[in-house]
Amino acid sequence: MSAGLRSARTARGWSQERLVREIEQYARKNVMDVASTASLRVYVSEWENGKRTLSDRYAGILRKLLGVTDAELRGAVPAPVAASVDGYDELLSRIDAAGSVGESMVQAFNDQTELLRTMDRQRGAAGLVDQMTGHLAALEDALNFAVLPSARRPVALALAGASTLAAWQAIDSGAVERAWRHYELAKRAARDAEAPMYLAHAMAEQAYVLCEAGRPALGVDLVRDARRTVGQSGSARLRAWLHAAEAEMCAYAGMPDDSRRALDAALATIPAGPEDRDPDMLSIFLNDTHLARWQGNVLAMLGDGDAVTSLYGALEDMDPSFVRARAGLHTDLAHAHLTRAEYDDAHTHLRQARLLAGRTGSVRQRRRVDMLSARL
Repeated sequence: MSAGLRSARTARGWSQERLVREIEQYARKNVMDVASTASLRVYVSEWENGKRTLSDRYAGILRKLLGVTDAELRGAVPAPVAASVDGYDELLSRIDAAGSVGESMVQAFNDQTELLRTMDRQRGAAGLVDQMTGHLAALEDALNFAVLPSARRPVALALAGASTLAAWQAIDSGAVERAWRHYELAKRAARDAEAPMYLAHAMAEQAYVLCEAGRPALGVDLVRDARRTVGQSGSARLRAWLHAAEAEMCAYAGMPDDSRRALDAALATIPAGPEDRDPDMLSIFLNDTHLARWQGNVLAMLGDGDAVTSLYGALEDMDPSFVRARAGLHTDLAHAHLTRAEYDDAHTHLRQARLLAGRTGSVRQRRRVDMLSARL
């Protein structure tokens, strides 16, 4: 448990004293009683040094503050469940329960995913880890015990969408292993649902885990394989998204010509108009404004001074509810201004990016801000 808590705290850039303040603020906001400041300082130190057992009550607070699962926080492995002498009754009971999952239940699952997606977009992933974990567990359970394809496919499709959301939240929280496992789950679910668009989306997002781990060239290969998986059968918005993801991976991998070609393909493929949701792929948000931001991000990585034009246009048109995306946009602008040696402008945008990353608890964006700040 000590290593789990310490690594989650340091990933946020928090000192032990900052964690104590966050616990106290959370308790005041939620009208909860916690120990005194002096006692909390002792507790945090002893939790991290393995000298005090973390209670369920404080674990619940820490999970929401740090955006980690209970297993990640405690470093615990769930104990195997002992089988009953006659397990067939229990098995049949769960099969019957899964068989009763109809359209209304699948819609309820999808509505829950959409609610979590909206909350994540506006408030960040850290406070949603318990809800997301429970949501995935319920979907997995429904799929594992569904027998016939007609029952399995809609549940599998719902699980594929929820798993990619959970995986991206894990990336944002700095939990890369959890992210990888969620993407593997999403790919299995997409194959079960016979949904190549969902499979391609999960594969391409998984490339970001490889990129974050320092293997962008392998990420390029995975995104290109995702494009081959869906071919021309995918929606235009998804295909534009895949081209843009490839452009970003190529920029990270030091492949500027390939990056520009992929970016041109994305710009040529994106449907016209302000609509950003793909009706066939609800995980995709992409229109001209989003793509302009993506273009600016890629051009900034390529050292192109024209990146600021795309980025300021995107900043003006961006939906204010996309709080975490706005943090990324300010980070991209700082990067673009650094490329042009415009250090005062870069500092201004880094300050705004750090503020928004703090609001959403984004470890990923905070790391980008720290890396760029080191160049000032």
